[in-house]
Amino acid sequence: MKNESKIKLFLVDDDAVFLKLLEIEFLEHADFNIETYPTGEQCIAHLSHNPDVIILDYHLDGIDKGAMNGIAALGKIKAYNPDIPIIMLSSQDKIEVAINCMHHRAYDYVVKSETAFVRLQKIISTIFKYKKMEKELNWYMDRM
Repeated sequence: MKNESKIKLFLVDDDAVFLKLLEIEFLEHADFNIETYPTGEQCIAHLSHNPDVIILDYHLDGIDKGAMNGIAALGKIKAYNPDIPIIMLSSQDKIEVAINCMHHRAYDYVVKSETAFVRLQKIISTIFKYKKMEKELNWYMDRM
């Protein structure tokens, strides 16, 4: 597969070990072009690289207590490009947190667990199935 056709995935998490494990999982199980960032600020600074999907941690202050949190980063990313699907990731298994993320236009919310990677893979697969269907529908509508 050519590099241009790979899905560009941004992984953003202040937990360096979890970030590396997530990167390894995605590289072993799919053909992604991955960029990793420990802060929301660094992710935002690189949005010109045009990610297809962003997996964004809810808490991003593990390295720098003054760093923006995931909700603030989500807002800035959506202001830059509202069409980038953002999957929020957190160790918090609280419905209020998930609702807050969805209220701020996250595509989905995943709790960090043993099954998080499988769930993330399924969500990304669904995103691209939907995008393909949307593209096909637009092609069909243009010909009517």
